[in-house]
Amino acid sequence: MVVTRKNKIGFTAVTIIIGFMLAIQFETINEEPIIRDTRDTWELRSDLLKEQQLQSNLIKEARNLDEKLASYETERLQSKEQILRDTLQELKKEVGLTSVEGKGIIITIEPIAEELSFDTNGTNISSDMLKRLINELNMHGAVNISLNGQRMINTTVIRDINGVTKVDGYPLNKFPIEIRVLSDQPGKLYDRMKVSQVVEDFFIDNLTVTISTPQEDVRIPAYQDSVRIKNMETVTKIEGGDS
Repeated sequence: MVVTRKNKIGFTAVTIIIGFMLAIQFETINEEPIIRDTRDTWELRSDLLKEQQLQSNLIKEARNLDEKLASYETERLQSKEQILRDTLQELKKEVGLTSVEGKGIIITIEPIAEELSFDTNGTNISSDMLKRLINELNMHGAVNISLNGQRMINTTVIRDINGVTKVDGYPLNKFPIEIRVLSDQPGKLYDRMKVSQVVEDFFIDNLTVTISTPQEDVRIPAYQDSVRIKNMETVTKIEGGDS
């Protein structure tokens, strides 16, 4: 095969083109960046410390939230307990187990003047008259009543035992007999009792009734005896139920 001048020129041109293409491809490869972690040991340690600090802060925040939740739960339970205490105290007040003080009147019952010169030991207050008087007081707005220092409540019993009127077993055989009455409208109660027929009827038993004008600081003691509750039983918890 004879290599002509023309073939040499063509071979040279092809070689130059191939070389140029290889050069371009090599340059393109060199231009592509190589991504790698260039951080040194101290930088890595610093980043690790930051992550650990972040984790520690998150743990502290979670603990604070737990403490707040526990505090809220404690306050909720204490609030329930306080409500129960307040309710119990209110119930005690309503049934007469606590002393009370407020506006009211004081009624005094004693033998009439003509009888004072005689022995009053035989003079007795009628249980029926006393019941009428108490009913009259309640009808005209009495809230709390005491008889000779004995608090009257819903279960108080007034009755005649062997000729002696007794209130819950305490005899009313000594004069004067003092009745203390609290009322939200003591003025109205005073006006009604001043014209009450039952007050006048005490004269039949040789007794006089004196009613004080309304006072600001009438004190009534708490009920001293045990409160007896009848017809009530402890609730038995039903299996599968709430109570």
